[in-house]
Amino acid sequence: MMQQVRTHPPLIAGLKELVKTPTAALMNLVALVAFIAILKPIVEWGLIDAVWSGTDGSACPQGSGACWAFIRDKSRLIFFGRFPLDQQWRAGVATALLVLLVAASLTPTFWGRKLGVAWAVGLATYFLLMAGGVPGLTPVPSAEWGGLPLTILLTVFGVGFGLVLSVPVALAKTSKLPVFKVAATIYVEAIRGVPLISVLFMASILLPVILPEGLTPGGIGRALAGIVVFFAAYMAEVLRGGLQSLPKGQYEACASLGLRYWPMMLKVILPQAFVIVLPAIVNMIIAALKGTSLVVIVAMMDFLGTTKASLADPDWIGFYVEAYVFAGLVYGIMCGAISWYGRRIEKRFVGAREHKN
Repeated sequence: MMQQVRTHPPLIAGLKELVKTPTAALMNLVALVAFIAILKPIVEWGLIDAVWSGTDGSACPQGSGACWAFIRDKSRLIFFGRFPLDQQWRAGVATALLVLLVAASLTPTFWGRKLGVAWAVGLATYFLLMAGGVPGLTPVPSAEWGGLPLTILLTVFGVGFGLVLSVPVALAKTSKLPVFKVAATIYVEAIRGVPLISVLFMASILLPVILPEGLTPGGIGRALAGIVVFFAAYMAEVLRGGLQSLPKGQYEACASLGLRYWPMMLKVILPQAFVIVLPAIVNMIIAALKGTSLVVIVAMMDFLGTTKASLADPDWIGFYVEAYVFAGLVYGIMCGAISWYGRRIEKRFVGAREHKN
């Protein structure tokens, strides 16, 4: 008879691993005590002693916990900025639609012609909801777009166009043609040598000077151009590393099959390179999401900008901690969701590749 191997539930197995040795048990006990010591005052301030309702700062007296009544009262300003109050449902629906399109684009099940049609219809619906100007929808100029919808808009389009631009730049950097290689190297090194805030500032100033009158984009267009140019340079360098990590046998196999340069790159090389650098691309997406907060220098109010604007109400003075903690939680949730989704896609691609091998 075969001897049965006794297995423990995951929880019990995990607990046994924590006390596997006396040193491990002591270290984990110290860490647990420190965690509880830190967590206890945070829970008391943020939950137990917190104030959840009120119409002004008098509802949160000195010595009370977190004044979440401030966040509750200013939530619409924080999330939607100067977007007209009675039309904010449009911004909410449009932003949710954009997020769904991105999620579908990152899921291989939906890849195909229908996804392209969905993007065309979705983008038309998105800008129709945001801008209005048709019967039933009041016109809303882009200068009044702000808050979370603006943050997501700049992130999605900045990363999307940046990723598209990074492909030819990365291929140029790995090219054997000196003209393309030198031009791509100068572009990447010039952009990587300055911070994002400088690129946004220069895009805001130079675009009206360079472009003919009447073709100059508005504030959102200028900020988007700066974000695209900046992150395209970084993603091109990441993608170049993925291209160089592929074995030469991949290129030789394509050559033996008679594939030309572009079919080889689009169908064989680039898909493998993107899988390799997927964790780095997810990291760049998170950096782009947080980097959108710098658009305040071009007089735009993203989510962090509207959070700061909410503090200017004389009825609510001094609740900086609650405002920035709330903003941090929202950014943390968004970044955590991106990271989780990136790991999920990575496991799926890696698992499919191992199954083929």
